Amino acid sequence: MDEQQNAVHKLKHTGAQAAPSLFTLGNLACGFFSILSAANGQYGKAGWLILLAALFDAFDGRVARLLGTESNFGVEMDSLADAVSFCTAPAMLMYFMVLQQYPVWGAPIACVYACFGVLRLAKFNTMALAGQSSKKYFSGLPVPAPAAILASFAISYSIMQTQMGGHNLRIMTVYLPHIYNLVAFAMLVMAVLMVSTVPYAAFKAKRDKKMSVWMLLLFVCLVVLLIRFPQDIIFIGMSAYVLFGLLAVLYRAFKGIKIEK
Repeated sequence: MDEQQNAVHKLKHTGAQAAPSLFTLGNLACGFFSILSAANGQYGKAGWLILLAALFDAFDGRVARLLGTESNFGVEMDSLADAVSFCTAPAMLMYFMVLQQYPVWGAPIACVYACFGVLRLAKFNTMALAGQSSKKYFSGLPVPAPAAILASFAISYSIMQTQMGGHNLRIMTVYLPHIYNLVAFAMLVMAVLMVSTVPYAAFKAKRDKKMSVWMLLLFVCLVVLLIRFPQDIIFIGMSAYVLFGLLAVLYRAFKGIKIEK
């Protein structure tokens, strides 16, 4: 433990405390260039940039905790970057790709999605500062999840139209045209879920149970599929996450189960 503390102490004096901010800036840059790519009709590229932003976002907080450099500045900076990459960028991507063909309500739907995402971020920060956040559950759908769904859909659809290289699962190729027609509705549903109080698993709490053999095999299969069909697995996985949250609420309401914080 002392050696680990000494290593962290040395890192702080080498300027490594700036690392979390660099990850956050990487997140923001990906969101910015995603918007530019979407405006230029490069929808698959825009989708990959949003997923890359999510990867940066997944590491900035962990790096800050590892180095012991967590701060209110970092939290606020992270939220501002998320507002661009996971609220504005996916809204603009879907507008240019799908919604602009609906001149009356296409832009308003994209705007509602972006605004509700920002409200979700503000709600998260407020609850965290008040000490009301939970390590087990998010209150409302976290913004990276719907952003990943929309981004991976854009990538899969671009691959199907042979606008970029890659491979899709056969089942995705069959249903992609139907999903395309449901984009507007899906964005409204996810926008409402972001500002709702529906609990979604945070996966932050430490697990004491060891992974079973079957779970390990499932994990390996998922990794293989993720390497082969990354956009499809992300789309299916994040969609299942959204649906599972809703089904869990109905199940708990039916059984009268209260959520543990």
